[in-house]
Parts: sequence; C-alpha cells; structure tokens
Amino acid sequence: MSIASVRAALLALTLSGLSLPAFAEEARSILFVGNSFTQGANSAVLRYRPQSVEGRVEADVGGIPALFARFAEQTGQIWRVVHVTRGGATLADHIREQLPLMAGRWDVAVLQEYSTLDPQRPGNAEITAKTAPELARHIEKANPGAAIYLMATWSRADQIYTPAGHWYGRPVASMAEDVQRALDRIDAASDAIDGVIPVGAAWNRAMAAGIADPNPYDGTSFGQVDLWSYDQYHASAAGSYLEALVVFGRVTGVDPRTLGAGDKAAHEIGLDPRVTAVLQRVAAEQLRLPGGVER
Repeated sequence: MSIASVRAALLALTLSGLSLPAFAEEARSILFVGNSFTQGANSAVLRYRPQSVEGRVEADVGGIPALFARFAEQTGQIWRVVHVTRGGATLADHIREQLPLMAGRWDVAVLQEYSTLDPQRPGNAEITAKTAPELARHIEKANPGAAIYLMATWSRADQIYTPAGHWYGRPVASMAEDVQRALDRIDAASDAIDGVIPVGAAWNRAMAAGIADPNPYDGTSFGQVDLWSYDQYHASAAGSYLEALVVFGRVTGVDPRTLGAGDKAAHEIGLDPRVTAVLQRVAAEQLRLPGGVER
C-alpha cells in the first residue's frame, strides 16, 4: 500500500468518528512546489512564520507550507517543510529552472500548477499532462514510495466575472471544476502521481453552502467570507486557510476540525474563530468524499 493510500485510509477513519492511534513522533518531510497560490500572495499568509519552513527560492515566504507546519505542531506531528515556489511559475518553469532545488529526501510532495493550467491557453491541460508526470517521476526516482499529489486550485473571480476571463459568464464553480477534472485525468494516467488535493472543490462547497460570497465584485454579503484577496485572483487569508486545511487533511489523514476554533494559525493570520470553525468543517466535509470530490 502506498503512503497516499495509508493517508486516505487514516482520513476516512478519522472522519467516520473512529479513534486513531497516536502518531509516532518521527520526523517526516514534505516538499511544496508551486507559485503565488502556494505562497499565499496578497494576504497575511505570504509572510506568515517563514522561519518555520525552508524556502529554497524565497526565504521570506511562509505561505501554505508555514500553515501546514503550524497545524502539524498543534497536532503533535513533526514535519520538515520545504518549499520551492516562485510567483507566476508553471510546473514546466520549475522543471527548467528549479530541479536542483528539489533535491532531498521527501515523504510527500505537493505540486501546484498555474491557476489556469496553461497561461497562454487557459483551461488547456496538454502541457500539464506532460510536465506534471515528468516532475512527479523526477521526485519519485529519488524518493521511492513518496506520496506525490497535484493541488487543484480555485476559480479566479477575475476569470469568471470580467469579459476578458476565459470562464466569463459561466457559473463561479466552473473554473475549479475544469481544473479538478483535468488534474484527475492526469493523475489517472500517471503511476507516479498519487492523487489530487481538492482545494478548488472546497472553495466551491463553501460558496454553495452560503459560507463564502460567490461574487466579490458586487460586495461581500453580511455574514459571508470573501475567499479572494483584493485582486479577485489570489486567496485572502481565509481562502488560503481553507487551502491549507484541505492540504493538511489530505496529506496527514487528520480531520481539520481537530484544530478547533481556537487554532493558533487562524488566530495569527487574523481570522474570527467562528470563521475558523466553519472553514474547518467545509474542509472536513470535502475530504470525506471519495477522492475528495463529487462524482
């Protein structure tokens, strides 16, 4: 059984309400490869606790990796967390420019493609279908048995609500759904990739449930959370927090609700405890689904 399968089994047990054995206090390692969506750009998450992780391109970035490290600390796990991230980078860019920086022994790797898949041809997954398995094979070769995931990101409001957007005029969930489906196909075709982390699907769930506002261009409705940052493109602190919860839950098998409304990471990035609790619930509900998404 692969590490990814073990993690999925642990998560299923946790979310079903069964108790789990205590984690052995043995250090594990995780590598994040991505761009500004992994960095938490344009929110308080970008510079969050950068000293808690190893940034091999930008040392002053904490981002999703630092939230992951803080969650691990609170749940009694020991992780060495490293990121190789650059704003605007595709996986193809990382293969060309950053492969030496990915050297190391990894138990887990999380790979995040550009938000539209192909910057020049939004929604087109042809290049990703080549580069994602190539990068996964490179990591796997040095780390047999490592769990390697793709991260499916969210619908960009600027791509949905402005005429220049590729998904203009379509439902707000459509971009995230298209990205998820494309990455699922790539995962299914690659022996080196162990699954897709459904971040965008969790955003869609939060909007469908009335927890998050679906259209930031007409103002944020009272009592709802804006998951986007001021550019209607990147994630806000709340959006990044939901992203990190889904990643953490998928990788470790820990129910995100374990962190509780008093989660230190949420408090440190300025989230209301009530928002913290509902975002944890959304993440847990999303991860409860087989493969993390509706079929």
